[in-house]
Amino acid sequence: MVESFLLYKNKLNCIYTIMNDGRSPRIRPVPAVTRAAAVLRLLARSRAPLRLAAIADALDLVPSTAMHTLRALVAERFVRVDPRTKQYRLGAGLLPLARAVLESDDFPSLARPRLDELSRQYGITAIGVEVPDLEHMIVVALSRAQTPVSLQVEIGSRFPALISATGRCVAAFTDRPWDEVVERFRGLIWHRAPSLEDWRGEIEEARRERFSLDRGNYIAGVTIAAVPVLDAAGFITHSIACVGLGDRFDPATRDALADDMRAAAADLGAELAAAV
Repeated sequence: MVESFLLYKNKLNCIYTIMNDGRSPRIRPVPAVTRAAAVLRLLARSRAPLRLAAIADALDLVPSTAMHTLRALVAERFVRVDPRTKQYRLGAGLLPLARAVLESDDFPSLARPRLDELSRQYGITAIGVEVPDLEHMIVVALSRAQTPVSLQVEIGSRFPALISATGRCVAAFTDRPWDEVVERFRGLIWHRAPSLEDWRGEIEEARRERFSLDRGNYIAGVTIAAVPVLDAAGFITHSIACVGLGDRFDPATRDALADDMRAAAADLGAELAAAV
């Protein structure tokens, strides 16, 4: 149930009005939808229900605007309010929509056995992410190794689309212009940020190898490997990432992992294409 809530509220981030200028699509946020998605994300992050003032403050909204948004979400049963305490939390009205999203998306069910095998074989956390745009990637499937220490990542977690090893794969196989990629890159926050020149070289390597490795650039003490899952046109739609603590991958392990991840990604791409 929790995974369904988290995945659905992230899907709301992909609702936009698309306007075409005859050259490339421009994306214009719809304010009411953006506010509603922000409220749902905030309530999903909070372990306790929130009052109107706390929601308005957290989202930098005028209280009356926050109230109108909350009333609309309550009416749709996406949010519920305690009439006694006037506190808000996520509502059960999300569940049918979340279930429909999960049932219509083939990637999580197709990816999960492969993630389980990678996690078991290499003792790492294996993650399947959706890449809807250059803004965010969304975790839609994962498998954790049975180890004393593991990383905290959940279904529905969102990360900047161009960050770390997966981000290099996104940059290598996106259909978006390079200028837009660079603009997004300049806004990223890393533990140890690469220069634009170095990052571009790493993107070219990811394009050649269909594999990328991040040794502590994004998160100190964490190694992340990633491969792209491509559509029939050769553009990235999803990615498989393997995450381990410390410098997990010696050269032999790195090569074996890369081969296994690329094979899994190729199979997934073919199966997703066949399912369309």
